Amino acid sequence: MDTQANIIEVTDSLKKFLMEKNRRYGDSAIHPQRRFSKLDSSEGLKIRLDDKLNRIENSEELRKNDVVDMMGYLALLCISKEWLDFDDLID
Repeated sequence: MDTQANIIEVTDSLKKFLMEKNRRYGDSAIHPQRRFSKLDSSEGLKIRLDDKLNRIENSEELRKNDVVDMMGYLALLCISKEWLDFDDLID
């Protein structure tokens, strides 16, 4: 198993997943319609993360969909906070 290659494969796949979801849902995570909720995008994403964590906690098995959704929501949260570069975190 080549971990470096697997990192590339997972992040490329996540990118494809997020791009398609963004296309299908009209950029609603970063630019929500705000018909009911008036929360900003960061707070809305945190609610989605909480909901997903509750689903994982109450499930009998860990599901791929839940994990990928968490990864996606975390990536979108970084985007909403304009945390686009992580070079400063490399020791």
